[in-house]
Amino acid sequence: MLAKGIQLTLLMGPVVPVPAPRVVMDALESVQVTTSAGTASGFQLGFQFSARSALNEIFLIAAGTGGGIGVPPLRVLLVVTVNGTPSPLFDGVMTRVEVQAGSNGQPGSLTVTGEDLTKVMDMQDWSGLPFPAMPIEARVALLCAKYAAFGLIPLVVPSLFTDVPIPIERIPAQQGTDLQYIRQLAGQVGHVFYIEPGPAPGTNIAYFGPEIKVGVPQPALNVDMDALTNVESLNFSFDPTKGVLPIVFIQNAMTRAPIPIPIPNINPLQPPLGLLPTPISNMKVLKDTAKMSPMQALSAGLAEAGKSQDSVSASGSLDVLRYGRPLKARQLVGVRGAGLAYDGLYYVNSVTSTLKRGEFRQSFQLTRNGLVSITPKVPV
Repeated sequence: MLAKGIQLTLLMGPVVPVPAPRVVMDALESVQVTTSAGTASGFQLGFQFSARSALNEIFLIAAGTGGGIGVPPLRVLLVVTVNGTPSPLFDGVMTRVEVQAGSNGQPGSLTVTGEDLTKVMDMQDWSGLPFPAMPIEARVALLCAKYAAFGLIPLVVPSLFTDVPIPIERIPAQQGTDLQYIRQLAGQVGHVFYIEPGPAPGTNIAYFGPEIKVGVPQPALNVDMDALTNVESLNFSFDPTKGVLPIVFIQNAMTRAPIPIPIPNINPLQPPLGLLPTPISNMKVLKDTAKMSPMQALSAGLAEAGKSQDSVSASGSLDVLRYGRPLKARQLVGVRGAGLAYDGLYYVNSVTSTLKRGEFRQSFQLTRNGLVSITPKVPV
């Protein structure tokens, strides 16, 4: 379907996907996948459609797989192979089908939209399910284990300040769906929760932990470097008013008086990526922290401090075949050729992949918490 050196594989089916029929692949015109930190990933498949197309029967059957109580919708798995290396691009479920009829002898279009596997975790309300004497990490691992059939592998990182409820004092109970409850727990300890496809096709990592901005960077994005240039466009912006100092309140158990505590950005998992850090321009009071335990309040403050420091942002686009591999969100990447202020390492905040016949392009958003590179040399 794609350019030389790039191959797309589409698998569909209830729970365990299988390769899509030839008629589906022949009708496939475009694929768009969006992965972003802080939100669920999504996909959109565009097909060429006619009233007599076999796609009518295929998607009619697919719509029936998710029509019953407790029955998940159709699972869709996209695997892209670049220069012989397969990489899961998306793993999720179909949520919507739109049909635009053709006219004047021209074929119509059929658009399939879906979300990642967090959608499956958001279908049943389990409010009231008790979790006696279980820390937050154990609750999350137990909830994720219910979705092992989808290849879900829990990766749970303990919080900095563990809080184990004593059964004679309180027994935590689930509120809402599995996804809603996990996100509620993540907010209490300053963590994030997302599902990422891989490392092998058909498996998924359910990550619950702090947002990590360290690790081995991806190949550098080169701009204005003649033959080494591998991006089509790259634009930067700097907001000096972005810096915020969070203030949390911890309630004194004896006097019931709230004690304000400022939280600096000292998270070792989100080290400075810029030599000139973001200046603190205002303060933000986290009012709900007075209801939390001291450990939960400190975790929430650290999470807010990390989010508010990304004053440098960049947006651009690239051709994957020239870049050499798909750019991945939630990881670091180097930038070269942009000048002293903006060269260096960045955190990839979001990536939108667009695949059509003969091309594979990506648009991306980068963030950083300061100007000027902290490294003398950007990894190639």
